[in-house]
Amino acid sequence: MATSLLVRTLRWLRTSRAGHLGVPLVGAVVLVIGAAGPLPGIAVVAVGVGLVAAWATSVLVRTALAIHHRDSSFTACRGAGFIGMGALATGATLASTVTASAATRPVLACVGTGVSALLFCIGTVLLPGAATSIAVRLRRGFDGLGLGVSLGFAAWLAPPLGETPRAALAAALCAAAGVAIIVVTVLRAAAHRRAAIRCGAGTVAVVLGLYVQTTLLAHQVTGPALVLAALPIVAGLGLAVDGATRLEPLPAYPPEPETEKHLAGYPLLALPAAVGVLAAIYHLVTVGEFDPTSIVLGIAMVSILTMRELLAVADIRRYAGKLAGQEAHFRSLVAGATDLTLVIDERLTVQWQSPAAARLFGLADADVVGRAFVDLIHPDDAADVRAVLDDVLAGHQHAGPPALVAARLCDGFGIWRDTESTISDQRGVPEVAALVVHVRDVGERKHLERALHTLSYTDQLTGLANRRALMRDLEERRAAPGRPGALLVIDLHGVAEINDARGRQVGDAVLVEVGRRLRSLMGEHDVAARLGGDEFAVLTADGAVLAYALGTRIITDLTAPYMMPGTIVPLHASVGLAEVSAGSGVDDVLRQADLARKRAEQLGRDRVEWYDTDLEAQLNRRMDLEREITGAASRGELDLVYQPVQSLRDGHTVAVEALLRWRHPTLGTIMPAELLPIAASVGVAGDIGEWVIDAACRQLARWQVLDPELSMSVNVAPRELLAPAFPTRVGAALVAHGINPEKLVVEVAETWVAEDVPAVVAALAALRNLGVRAALDDFGAGQASLAHLRRLPVDMLKLDRSLARGTGPATPLGGQAVIDVVVSLGRRLGLEIVAEGLETQEQVDRARDAGCPFGQGFALSPPSPAERVEAYLEEHRTTSN
Repeated sequence: MATSLLVRTLRWLRTSRAGHLGVPLVGAVVLVIGAAGPLPGIAVVAVGVGLVAAWATSVLVRTALAIHHRDSSFTACRGAGFIGMGALATGATLASTVTASAATRPVLACVGTGVSALLFCIGTVLLPGAATSIAVRLRRGFDGLGLGVSLGFAAWLAPPLGETPRAALAAALCAAAGVAIIVVTVLRAAAHRRAAIRCGAGTVAVVLGLYVQTTLLAHQVTGPALVLAALPIVAGLGLAVDGATRLEPLPAYPPEPETEKHLAGYPLLALPAAVGVLAAIYHLVTVGEFDPTSIVLGIAMVSILTMRELLAVADIRRYAGKLAGQEAHFRSLVAGATDLTLVIDERLTVQWQSPAAARLFGLADADVVGRAFVDLIHPDDAADVRAVLDDVLAGHQHAGPPALVAARLCDGFGIWRDTESTISDQRGVPEVAALVVHVRDVGERKHLERALHTLSYTDQLTGLANRRALMRDLEERRAAPGRPGALLVIDLHGVAEINDARGRQVGDAVLVEVGRRLRSLMGEHDVAARLGGDEFAVLTADGAVLAYALGTRIITDLTAPYMMPGTIVPLHASVGLAEVSAGSGVDDVLRQADLARKRAEQLGRDRVEWYDTDLEAQLNRRMDLEREITGAASRGELDLVYQPVQSLRDGHTVAVEALLRWRHPTLGTIMPAELLPIAASVGVAGDIGEWVIDAACRQLARWQVLDPELSMSVNVAPRELLAPAFPTRVGAALVAHGINPEKLVVEVAETWVAEDVPAVVAALAALRNLGVRAALDDFGAGQASLAHLRRLPVDMLKLDRSLARGTGPATPLGGQAVIDVVVSLGRRLGLEIVAEGLETQEQVDRARDAGCPFGQGFALSPPSPAERVEAYLEEHRTTSN
């Protein structure tokens, strides 16, 4: 039972952390008790130290094996194992002295001290972080060995130690060398420094304790003093075990290589070497000769110092080669870099420039080195550069990124180059102790930026400003107080037709010529821009009145014929004008000018319109009408009124003219002058014309019951007349309502006949084949020639109201002669003559006196609804009967 308890207790002490303190305490207790007991001191020391040494060996070896099996790359396993072997050697050394004779005990102790010191030194240098490479371990070993041998040599030559037993002196040398190696190694440990110091302190205590034991045995001291002198050995073994087992695995990333600032270790070796030399000189002066032992120690000291010097020289050469390689690498990087590197001192004087200066900027060292950095900068940029440099020197840029400054730098050819420089404060680096400036040539980038900026604000076809540039300038013009200005928006008419008929190449050439003409009209502060397609704009600094005059000149120049290769191209233009100061912003100014431009287009093109609030109201009304006209016929909003055509002899109604009206539910009655252009722009003129013909034929069929001789006149729009299916639709309406084709008269306005006479002749001829008669409306208002009149297959002339009034362009003197000639001409051509727009009795008399048989106008009968005309016809038929 007692044996089992003892085994479990030892196992617990061996495996638990408490064993690091418990076993050494047990050993210390054994030594203290044995010092006062009857047992021999040598036996007590062997038992006490042997117990602790066996425990230390077991713990350290098990630790080394456990770490080795867990991670074969872990370097601590070898260090802990060798320290364990040193503990085993310590215990074996003291145990062997029990049975040895008094003469051999010092020798055994001396040998054990040397073996233990060697194993402890090997284990210490193999601890993790103590030494990172074989070269470093060799340096540590020679540093410690040289220190120990030098001190031992000086101690050997000292007079008081001259008669010390040789075993004690040898143990002292071994202990000194071992202690020096261990101390140097643990004090320079790169990692796990605390654990290394614990372990090193323990091994140092053991080695010194063994030396004391050897010395006491050499003097044949075997009493309590020998036992108490073993206490440091017990404590040292416990401390070594605690330090060696506290080591942790190496980090995932290995530590950086040791710096080379302690390569030679001269401060460590110089003092003991100097002590050894002084001791040798003193001994030579006082004694005059050296014994063999001192000669051997001196040779060993010199040899060790020489080996250490050779290692230092090898390290220095390797380090010098490394520095040379790094310098060459650095020079190659700097020489091949695309940046110029300058080093300037605190007085802003250039101390060094990179070799790239000549290649990149044509700057020689003589041109730059020794000059102030600011002297190389353009005078306009020098103040900004100096301010940035002052901030860097004041430490304001210390925590942030390197300061960046843009400036122009003079190169070796006297050309100012656009550069960007980063300024880094390297005054805190001893090897530099200056400001480092990296200069980069950004001239090409600046050129590209300017080119891109120009492209982004320029129309690529015409070279004028684009919409973006116009809006920018318009914003700047609005921000300038007290400056007048106006915006003109120009819309060209006919470019699309040119592209379709002659190709886009000709169309682009026309647009280029438009840009040239606009530039020729611009003043110094005016801006011409192309907004897109065939839309242009002009921003002028003049007031609204002068801007209107400029718009008139623009119309004149842009509508002049364009002489293109092989052709002459005509264009029309509409110009809208708005004041820059009007509106809530630049978009509103552009919108107002565009609204004015639309109004100019609606009023007949080739004109300039000035924006005002009434204009916007008119445009809003037009947009409302354009939006709602599409379904006007299906909603029953279209209506016809009829104006009788009477005989000027007896007042008999011979025909009626159907006049279109749009009865809008909110805007009231829309007259044809406003309705028909809207219908044409929306594209529903053909549908409305078809509805008019159908409604007129339906009404004529009803009235022919009252008056079979009555005819109906219908106004036809140009697009409707020239449509291929128009004759077919007219014929279908006549058949559907049973109308005699001769009773339907299609009226065509003279003002647009001359635009395409062959097409009009063909369309009227197709109607004549159906039996439908044709009338030339508003005759005398246009410029139709007599040849056109003779070619047109018309049956009737409806004279413009200006002829009856005597105020038309054909009657500059106003009188009866012109209407007489026109009526006579119509008779000679066999045409019926109707005088339109008779509003006074005087005009009726004038038409009658000229021989005109029929008349139409408010003086005879105003346009009336169908019911009123029907009542009139019934009354007339009753009166006739």
